[in-house]
Amino acid sequence: MTVWSGDWAWSMPLIVVSVIYHVICFAFINDKVAQATRTVKNSRHFIFVFALVMGVTTLLATILHASEAAVWAVVYWLLRALPDYKSAMLYSLNAMTTYGHESAALEGHWRLMGALEALNGVILFGLTTAFLYAMIQAVWSGADSTSRDSTCAH
Repeated sequence: MTVWSGDWAWSMPLIVVSVIYHVICFAFINDKVAQATRTVKNSRHFIFVFALVMGVTTLLATILHASEAAVWAVVYWLLRALPDYKSAMLYSLNAMTTYGHESAALEGHWRLMGALEALNGVILFGLTTAFLYAMIQAVWSGADSTSRDSTCAH
């Protein structure tokens, strides 16, 4: 068990920091999305604008996940768990997405850390899914109330 104590010591703070960073970034993105949707709320092309906003949000979420994987990669590289940063980044993206088909492997005493990064990825992707769903739900529920209001007014 002591062989894996380093894995836990490095992984737990990385998980906590990445979740906090994720939530803060999504709070910022949510604010910008809310501003954008309020601006074009009554536009004839609202659904197309919202689809574009969702596309940009998804791109930002992808960049966010990549930046979080990059932090794990830096740690792997600094710990010499992988030979170079490129291998570390590829390994990290594979671990975080739970894709796991890369031939690079962590040094034996760091392997639990890779599994813990995969756990972190599941948590982060869950948060991202919940965020995107909430965005869509907010727009649809707002559209439903607008259509009900206009129907009731007639």
